[in-house]
Amino acid sequence: MNKRTFLLIALAISCACAFASGTADAKSKPLVMVWYPNESGEDMKGARDAFAALITEATGRPVDHKLTTDYTIAIEAIANGKADLGFFGPQGYVEAHAKNAKVLPLVVNSGASGTLFDAVYYSWLNVRQGEEGAYKNGSVYSIDAIQGKRFSWVSTSSTSGFKVPSSGIVSYFGKKGEWAGLKADGLLEGGKGKFFSEVLFGNSHQGSAVNLLTGKADVAAFCDTCVANYVELVTGPENRPGAVYQIRKDTADPFTGLIGKKFVVIQSVPVLNSPFIYNASLVSPEAVAKLREVFMRDSTTNNQMIFVPKGAAHKGMFKGGERFLTVEDGWFQPIRDLSK
Repeated sequence: MNKRTFLLIALAISCACAFASGTADAKSKPLVMVWYPNESGEDMKGARDAFAALITEATGRPVDHKLTTDYTIAIEAIANGKADLGFFGPQGYVEAHAKNAKVLPLVVNSGASGTLFDAVYYSWLNVRQGEEGAYKNGSVYSIDAIQGKRFSWVSTSSTSGFKVPSSGIVSYFGKKGEWAGLKADGLLEGGKGKFFSEVLFGNSHQGSAVNLLTGKADVAAFCDTCVANYVELVTGPENRPGAVYQIRKDTADPFTGLIGKKFVVIQSVPVLNSPFIYNASLVSPEAVAKLREVFMRDSTTNNQMIFVPKGAAHKGMFKGGERFLTVEDGWFQPIRDLSK
């Protein structure tokens, strides 16, 4: 064997070893899963860990949870490649996809039917119990009286805590003389000459509810699913105007000092369910296929840490009777259309 042949063989062996080492490193490197503030609390740790177990089973890789206190941080993390996976509201997904077309939906939870037909949650406008009479027109609840009030949003990147309710307010009041031409931007600040007297942001649905129940806001936007672990229905039809909810006795922060406080839903609008999403630049097609397989199988549907039965002692993100289904980017077009 001459010297040149020996060097070529040595180089080939070196490259093969480096490739094998790189592959091994990639398989052992944690997948970063970013969570919104709503799911970042300590009370959601069991649910987050249950999802991490599914992801690890599907990919063979450990999961590093990236918890956040701000929607924008989560959106930027997955759009910029600092996170591989995430669980976002529809508006957050639309914003992340607009920043990086490689961010795509993995699965969404179904409705109670097990299909996409009723795969919705609800965007609420709420007031404290005892003050709801000011928001009625005869026997029907109306949003006429919210003008001039102190108002709490969740985040401008929240679907049910901003995008949907702000679109409804603009559509309704924009047809009235004084507020003709009202835009969503006009709902971000309060004060003299503004639509609201004061505007607050809760930075999570729980935070917006706290703003209402502590008296900082007169009206607050937040959704049913993000406060479901902290509230119970007292009277009225679930997810309908007039429904009265109260903070449960077994609640966790940030509601521990608000047990028994009640609020009334004055508006409720259905919203497309929230997706698990991934960055296709970081997660391979093979891994995506395996993730979908594991998320959609019957054993996951029956996993009570994932889909929590009614009355269960532990907290979770999804209701028993639902399941995960695949959707394409186009399923979220109605959310994009709200910005047109």
